[in-house]
Amino acid sequence: MSRIGVGPCGQPAKMTVYRARDLRLKSVSLHLLQRFMSLVTTPFGQTKDGKPVQKITLTNSHGHRVSVMNWGASLLEVEVPDRDGKLANVNMVFDSLDRYLDSHPGFGSSIGRFCNRIGFGKFDIDGEAYQVTVNHGQHCLHGGEVNFSHKWWDADLVSGKDAHGNPEVGVRYSLVSPDGDEGFPGEVTVTAEYRWNDASELTIEFTATTTKPTHVNLTNHSYWNLAGISPGDGGASSVRDYLMLLHCNETLDVDDDLIPTGSTSPVEGTPFDFLHPETIGKRIEQLPATKGYDHCYVVAGEPGTLRPAARVVDPKSGRTFEIETTQPGMQLYTANHLGGNASSAGHKSHEAFCLETQHAPDACNRPEFKSTLLRPGDTLKETTVHRFGVEAG
Repeated sequence: MSRIGVGPCGQPAKMTVYRARDLRLKSVSLHLLQRFMSLVTTPFGQTKDGKPVQKITLTNSHGHRVSVMNWGASLLEVEVPDRDGKLANVNMVFDSLDRYLDSHPGFGSSIGRFCNRIGFGKFDIDGEAYQVTVNHGQHCLHGGEVNFSHKWWDADLVSGKDAHGNPEVGVRYSLVSPDGDEGFPGEVTVTAEYRWNDASELTIEFTATTTKPTHVNLTNHSYWNLAGISPGDGGASSVRDYLMLLHCNETLDVDDDLIPTGSTSPVEGTPFDFLHPETIGKRIEQLPATKGYDHCYVVAGEPGTLRPAARVVDPKSGRTFEIETTQPGMQLYTANHLGGNASSAGHKSHEAFCLETQHAPDACNRPEFKSTLLRPGDTLKETTVHRFGVEAG
């Protein structure tokens, strides 16, 4: 068994990065504060071209666990307790790699090069027009036909401390997207880093650099159900009774294809108003065109600074879920199109919610929004923290 060393009283000797391939993806344990956090790798199958896929499970000293894999740099199970201390997975997953290799709703995946929508799959950079893959009606959705969710990523194992001094272990996935990938210019090097700490906080951090000016917009597409999801197909209940608070005063105005118009509207007094805790289902029927929520909110505060974005509570289990992010926006999606079949692991509409932190959809064509343009020599870096807890009954 390989170990990552940590100094006295939990002080790391240094920020440690181990190449997963050098460790041959064996188990790694990290001794912290006289307790144990563990990082264990297991085979999860292979891609259609024979590349190995590994599942890596991060466990803190409380026994709370998250698992990730290098296909799609994807988040798998997130096992956290309810108010009675019972652990359950709260993130929708498939039980085998095969379903991730085919088309799927994006369960836990890293999405890019450009998450959400690009109107007509077109944009200009420095006077040059680009046409990227159109895969959703007339538009580009989530970066094209074969986006980052269906790519094999390299993996590094990392350890250190978060900004508050909590010990953490994690995995840094990396990918090189070639010049012209799905029509996007520039060779783009991307990392997606998952870090799990002893406070049951999951940090997801994206970085990107490029060889040519290009547009990049990255997110994680996890589907959350705080009541807990039973193993196998189905096994999830509706999220309509969850209480949701969003630190968002505005939503983006969109056309019938959900392409932003460039303007925003205040949420107060509308079906989009979660300025105070409200059940997800109270006004969901007022959105028949989208069959529920599928809208981008503007996160209050200064983009680029880590700030509160959301808090969700399942009153029955007591589980709580909070998000802080540096991203300017966040897409609320209530899993409106899960069909209850094999492609959605048996899960149905409104049995999960997504809170996808991101830049605005179609920002590459909308100067009103914070730019997604990335130039050579610059580094994109965006961080989102997911905090899991419980409320007493």
